[in-house]
Amino acid sequence: MKVEIWSDFVCPFCYIGKRKFEAALAQFAHKEHIEIEFRSFELDPHTDSTARMGTYEMLSKKYGMTVEQAKASSENVKQQAAEVGLEFKFEGALVLNTFDTHRLAQYGEAQGRGYETAERLFRAYFTDNDDLSNKDRLVELAVEAGLDEAGAREVLESDQFADIVRAQEEEGSRLGIRGVPFFVIDRKYAVSGAQSPAVFLDTLNKAWEAKYPVLMQVSDDGTGATCTDGYCVPGTDKA
Repeated sequence: MKVEIWSDFVCPFCYIGKRKFEAALAQFAHKEHIEIEFRSFELDPHTDSTARMGTYEMLSKKYGMTVEQAKASSENVKQQAAEVGLEFKFEGALVLNTFDTHRLAQYGEAQGRGYETAERLFRAYFTDNDDLSNKDRLVELAVEAGLDEAGAREVLESDQFADIVRAQEEEGSRLGIRGVPFFVIDRKYAVSGAQSPAVFLDTLNKAWEAKYPVLMQVSDDGTGATCTDGYCVPGTDKA
């Protein structure tokens, strides 16, 4: 069963939602049969990384609040992150264009290291406050995620995987995705936002039951006979 996760690496609730989904998956009886793929979604494709704007400054300008108010509003997000074992640091986080990180993540997917690459990019931004617009640092993160250094650098110094990123963003738009995180399970069920592990687990179970329905047995008065192991006893249900 496939789970596709549309997310952006500067989206705090994408990282929080990832952890909540992982908590649900740990409880899911069929977790070894789950295939997870990360899909690309840019919160703001027009972001200029060269502006070097901090998170608090961006919130202040976008929502017309003071920097102190922006800091206070971010404390709630930090608390939600802490509740799922994550440490968020907004003080040194920059507002960045994430197109290259998505290209790198898709390279990770192609190399069978998509999950590891996504995790490393999330942690780099929210916990380490790394500059994800710095291609040298992205190459280092790729290596830490188990990717080939030369391969990662080749991707970042070219336009490789750009078409895939754009195609996934367009596909998400066709599916009606307007915000992230967005989880699509077997293209039949969807979970929007960083929902509780209980919601994720319930949806996984429903999707599994829809894919692999359990037959409901109907019995009569108990006189129906069956055969097992190549041996039958007429008129009974014993073999």
